[in-house]
Amino acid sequence: MTESMTFEEAGGRCAELVANVERVIVGKRDVVIRAASALLAQGHILIEDVPGVGKTMLAKALARSVSGGFKRIQFTADLLPSDITGVNIFQQADGEFVFRPGPLFTNVLLGDEINRATPRTQSSLLEAMEEMQATVDGVRYDVESPFLVIATQNPIEIEGTYPLPFAQMDRFMVRLRIGYLDPVDERRMIQSRMEGSPIDTLTPALSRDELVQLQKLAARVMVREELVDYIVSIVTATRASGRLEFGASPRGGLDLMRYSQATALVNGRDFVLPDDIKASAASVLAHRVIVQKGTRHGTLNTDELIDEIVEGIPVPV
Repeated sequence: MTESMTFEEAGGRCAELVANVERVIVGKRDVVIRAASALLAQGHILIEDVPGVGKTMLAKALARSVSGGFKRIQFTADLLPSDITGVNIFQQADGEFVFRPGPLFTNVLLGDEINRATPRTQSSLLEAMEEMQATVDGVRYDVESPFLVIATQNPIEIEGTYPLPFAQMDRFMVRLRIGYLDPVDERRMIQSRMEGSPIDTLTPALSRDELVQLQKLAARVMVREELVDYIVSIVTATRASGRLEFGASPRGGLDLMRYSQATALVNGRDFVLPDDIKASAASVLAHRVIVQKGTRHGTLNTDELIDEIVEGIPVPV
């Protein structure tokens, strides 16, 4: 891929990425597109769903599709921050400390069941997710580029878990739910695994350099002033809603713009449409808001609430 690649050509390369992941993740095209869009927007993904629906497989398929390094951390209550970032080890032969990098230093990092670790351990990811670096014993180390965190959590089991801090939830660009397959797709998935898993033979659709170029191209997708105002109106409306205790942060508005740009690029366009923003709002904002406690709104689904707020805002013509 060259710097002179058109947005239409870039859309074709994005389609190849999506199709490649779909060789492994069957019957969930919308989820795959949303995950790919987050990757192109340089954002991190939180997958909240029940066990066995393909959360880990999605992370592996994304990593292999972009020729990226992949590492997995199984979060547990006894996991320490140094188990993630790395540690300085004293070398007796040289008489000095040598830094041994942790699994954080990769392209795609899967944090499996992230809510099983203590808040202190969870927060060890914050710096890398926001600033692309990690500080160990006062020394800063750059993480690899591109860098994507895919974290999973099980919404059913509560015992032995620690809810993600609100500040960390805000670091995830999108929250996705994969859901169960319909019977036809589930049958197709089972048949595809009779002679082994498709992930074992999955080949890259993009090189890491191509991915970086696509990420830069996504950042150049045009967002008209009226659509910037539309994004601001949506974010502001979450803060003014009487059903929410806390609305979306300014980072939420910025991520909504970036994610909408990536969505446009996936569709081969160099400009954002209002529909890109509307379709992205719930995935980008729902995990950043808190519903009022102790009221009849306390059990509301935040995705549906965000959709309702968006529907109440006039769409720019």
